[in-house]
Amino acid sequence: MIDLRSDTVTRPTAAMLDAMMAAPVGDDVWGDDPTVNAFQAKLAEEAGKEAALLFPSGTQSNLVALIAHCERGDEYIVGQSAHTYRYEGGGAAVLGSIQPQPIENAIDGSLPLENINAAVKADDFHFARTRLLALENTIGGKVLPADYVVKATELARERGLATHLDGARLFNASVATDTPLKQLCLPFDSVSLCFSKGLGAPIGSALVGSQAFIGRARRWRKMVGGGMRQSGIIAAACQHALEHHVADLADDHRRAARLAEGLATLPGVKVTVQATNMVFAHFPDKHIKPLSSWLKEHGILIELLYATRFVVHRDINDADIDKVVAVMEAYFSRH
Repeated sequence: MIDLRSDTVTRPTAAMLDAMMAAPVGDDVWGDDPTVNAFQAKLAEEAGKEAALLFPSGTQSNLVALIAHCERGDEYIVGQSAHTYRYEGGGAAVLGSIQPQPIENAIDGSLPLENINAAVKADDFHFARTRLLALENTIGGKVLPADYVVKATELARERGLATHLDGARLFNASVATDTPLKQLCLPFDSVSLCFSKGLGAPIGSALVGSQAFIGRARRWRKMVGGGMRQSGIIAAACQHALEHHVADLADDHRRAARLAEGLATLPGVKVTVQATNMVFAHFPDKHIKPLSSWLKEHGILIELLYATRFVVHRDINDADIDKVVAVMEAYFSRH
């Protein structure tokens, strides 16, 4: 199947599986898994932070970051479209007792500075204490403008807020803009990085920040069930991805642009966004169900809704992109 539903569907390569099988392991809860320790040290160095902490998922990494930054009854400022607010089960509120203060995202994915400033509550016991600004990069495939990130994080510091970045696809932003990971992480107190999307690991995210912050995060990770034992097999996959798969993201971006060009030629189809490895398009309502069935019959998986997202990843090649466009052309030629 050609699966364009998400870059989470990637499967580990043979070389990655070999690295996992060969990884020396210990008990990471005790802190003596050598592969985990080596990976965390390497990632912290590349991100320009003092320390890193391995997690099974980005959802848990983000949750622990929010809890480590905030206390019960605090709030964090976040985008309406942000993953930490919309797609992570309300964990900050339910498990962390942290109130989200959502702000509508601008077209480029940013949160307008004036809206951030207006959302910060006064120091008054009637209000939740505003403690954190959380951004996301990339968001909907879009790379946050570098000058905006600097201004937003400077504003946060001026208002006494900590800053967290959901960088699930920050490696895509790094490759797309030819910017070192360290530079993209620098403005933030903490960053969550994912290895199980476009980088192809079967599981694994990591949180980076100061030693003190990671110390708090480690305690919370244990509390929410993220303390793993022989997790060197996971760290080995993430390390392999870090060393061998980052540059390949450029091919995903190129193929996404090629897919967008092909979709734009189809009658009634409007490509609304193409950014990094994602393409968003609108399809006429009458075609959604029959086209979805047609694609599946031809070995193509897409969540075909009115506003459809196509996500290109390392398991998709040039021939796959050509096939998707050709199969859609064949459908529309009959309808």
